[in-house]
Amino acid sequence: MKFANIHLGENVEIDPSSSFNYVIIADNVKIAKRCSIYGGPGNLLKIGESSYFGMNTIVNGFSARITIGKNVSISQNVNIMSDSGPNASRALQKLYPLQRGEVIIGNDCWIGASVIIMPGVELGDFCVVAANSFVNNSFPAYSIIGGTPAKLIRQFSKEEIEYLVID
Repeated sequence: MKFANIHLGENVEIDPSSSFNYVIIADNVKIAKRCSIYGGPGNLLKIGESSYFGMNTIVNGFSARITIGKNVSISQNVNIMSDSGPNASRALQKLYPLQRGEVIIGNDCWIGASVIIMPGVELGDFCVVAANSFVNNSFPAYSIIGGTPAKLIRQFSKEEIEYLVID
């Protein structure tokens, strides 16, 4: 693998079985086994401080920018993509055009196991995504979402939000 445009913060832990390229990784990030995390030459993938990536996670930011906030917990087998479609079939692309779009994951989000996040999605701060969800729409801060496709389960209560922001 050719490595390019890799910016590592302090105290970053990346398992040797994982691959990464075109990334800016802030301090205290941990990336578990067999992850593939990359941006593209024109759009470096940004990972905020103290975030965690579970085993077998794929983050494909080759076609559009992906930004992951600080303190984000990403469980195992998660797939976050900035493009999707039948890449090899020009004929099928006539019916199913390639989708491309920036993905933004806010601060303090928790992404459950085996979640798929599609191009163009933005999740606000403190979003919780239930395991096995297919996220193809954006959701505001303090949302709990889940399902296929993901739907709003509920918003955090005023009391929960106040509890979160107390230091």
